[in-house]
Amino acid sequence: GQVVLVNFWATWCGPCKEEMPSLARLQKDYAEKPFKVVPISVDRLEDGAAAKDFLKTHGALGFYNDPHYDVVFSLNPRPAGIPTTIIYDRQGRERARLSGGADWSTAQAKKVMDVVLAEKG
Repeated sequence: GQVVLVNFWATWCGPCKEEMPSLARLQKDYAEKPFKVVPISVDRLEDGAAAKDFLKTHGALGFYNDPHYDVVFSLNPRPAGIPTTIIYDRQGRERARLSGGADWSTAQAKKVMDVVLAEKG
């Protein structure tokens, strides 16, 4: 029943780290809506603690780790690279996908979220 923005990222990825503050702001701005940002780190298991610590500096985001790319490889089509962001509607359908970093605090990004949140069934 939620709109979900899934972001595949890693601590070794510069654009990934750059966009994390704006993803955290987006989560905070939409905290009262049926919306969730799910950042999925593809860092190795031994680097998971560093990835988790990095996310803690941005507050509103939870930590999820996919060190063996199980989630990444299960998607069709697979993400073209890291970072990749996929937006799912309330029914779990993919509505948008972006490969590469982005500023998720822009009016354009919020308009995309608002459109997907406003969709009915």
